[in-house]
Amino acid sequence: MAFLEIKNLVKNFGATEVLKGINFSMEKGEVLAIIGSSGSGKTTLLRCLNYLETASSGEIELDGEKIFDSDVQLSEREIREKRLHFGLVFQQFNLFPQYTAFENITLAPKLALKNGIKTSGVSSAEDVERIALELLEKVGLSDKKDFYPCQLSGGQQQRVAIARALAMSPDILCFDEPTSALDPELTGEVLNVIRSLKSNDSTMIVVTHEMEFAKNVADKVIFMANGIIEEIGNPHEVFENPKSETLKAFLSKALD
Repeated sequence: MAFLEIKNLVKNFGATEVLKGINFSMEKGEVLAIIGSSGSGKTTLLRCLNYLETASSGEIELDGEKIFDSDVQLSEREIREKRLHFGLVFQQFNLFPQYTAFENITLAPKLALKNGIKTSGVSSAEDVERIALELLEKVGLSDKKDFYPCQLSGGQQQRVAIARALAMSPDILCFDEPTSALDPELTGEVLNVIRSLKSNDSTMIVVTHEMEFAKNVADKVIFMANGIIEEIGNPHEVFENPKSETLKAFLSKALD
């Protein structure tokens, strides 16, 4: 049984159909890269997985449990709890400017604890703080614990954002073009952190425009175009032996 299975996921915004029946699965510990031109539906797919948008129809199963069914109405609390299955790292960091790096990482787990929602390995505020320090070390920012976002580079802010997402112990960590807001010299440090997470058997979905990263790090690659999955396969199949003319044209531009 697949760890994550997406079945016929559709998302409409009014009369516009953005996702037109998405189907794919992935195993625990896999890294899935999603590539494609702007407007192909990549970010909308991530937002539906994270319950930031509600899919119009379809199903999502995680580890044998159906966590989304368009025929089932969920309460706000149920949505908040199911959202914890997925962590999301945004393009623009979205750190709270009034909080330090440490506080940004601990804020959500402490709020969850206060509301009676416990994440993995957490039963007290002390646990939250201990894990936050461990995560700062993991992303190479132990010395920036008390720095505010304005005192950090873009790459450092994105690494804090990764630690913040990990602090909620998600089953799947999602990245929405995590280097698109960074200067080229800062891109490498963020990609290196993501590579290090793969070595820890994290299950990840990465929407990216970094073709070399997708080719070298992903176990599976999805190419989206016009709201559908145009091609799916391992990196060799997608990059070295593309079948559709749409993918061939995209790669010709992306790899130029």
